[in-house]
Amino acid sequence: MKTVLEINLQSLEYNFNKIKSLVKPATKTMAVVKANGYGSDMVAVAKKLEKLGVDYFSVAYASEGVKLRNAGIKTPILVLIPQTGSFDEITNFDLEPSIYSFHFLNEFIKYTHEKNISNYPIHFKINSGLNRIGFKENEVEKAFELMSNSDTCFIKSIYSHLSASEDVNEKEFTLQQIKSFEKSIEKILPQLSHKPILHMSNTSGIINYPESEFNMIRCGIGLYGFSNNLSISLKPVHKVLSTVSQIIDVSKGESVGYNRAYITKEKTRVGIIPLGHADGISRSFNKGGYVIINEIKCNIIGNICMDVIMVNLNKVDAVEGDQVVIFDDKNTAEDFADSVGTISYEILTNLSSRIERRIIS
Repeated sequence: MKTVLEINLQSLEYNFNKIKSLVKPATKTMAVVKANGYGSDMVAVAKKLEKLGVDYFSVAYASEGVKLRNAGIKTPILVLIPQTGSFDEITNFDLEPSIYSFHFLNEFIKYTHEKNISNYPIHFKINSGLNRIGFKENEVEKAFELMSNSDTCFIKSIYSHLSASEDVNEKEFTLQQIKSFEKSIEKILPQLSHKPILHMSNTSGIINYPESEFNMIRCGIGLYGFSNNLSISLKPVHKVLSTVSQIIDVSKGESVGYNRAYITKEKTRVGIIPLGHADGISRSFNKGGYVIINEIKCNIIGNICMDVIMVNLNKVDAVEGDQVVIFDDKNTAEDFADSVGTISYEILTNLSSRIERRIIS
């Protein structure tokens, strides 16, 4: 067996329906499929969600939206962080850009005027406190005025993003973010002749702050089975499996791996697993990382190599060819991440294209 990433579309469907059950029936759902569907397979995920009736997709960059369009996806696609060099891709492939800065807004208005484009759907991003991208509360009216003075843009949605909705200690800050967003939209809505979509909730916002629901939710990590340890049962979509390629008997006092980073304290059976930092397994797993073999945790030892990791097999009765669980629906990517103090997002999105994707439908 080689290293594979199994993507369970049945679990994806379960998560989608579970999340939908938490909000009002009329509330729209936007699925975040950026970063190749959080390290899975963006096209397979999008096709499944489109069949389930998702209302919107969002991606980070225009190139990701182009990939979806080329795969036959018809559902509207929001580009969260479009760049000024991607205007042709956006308009040629019917993508909808987020307008998040005066520079981008002015350049997009200029482009659409030159191309004689009118009423192009855009999404107005408000920075309510995350301070990543978007117009701050004191910039909203000026930005809206620029858009209103041009007939090239049609505001499809107004949105913001919560920064700490999973942290119970940041409730006051999160409620202030929601209030700031509401103040901003109160300045805009009376001047519009239509009702744009309003959205602010991420996965943890959906669970913890129903007042941030508005009329659409954005769900990313929750669709893939993770809820930042919140009170909701979801099913992980990703499962990374590998194999014991070789077992080496190493005497006490010998070194294992590059730079002699690990010295054995006793006679040690070392398992060689065909997965390395070129596949997305960071060297941070040198200390504290582990894999599962025959339901036993086996610690990673030595420096992780480009193509392999080495593990201590002394606690398990293993033979060459045995299956290795990097993470699955029982020993999850969240558990794997916790072992070295990182987050599931980083683990999933680091998985390289070299790992074969296997769709479980």
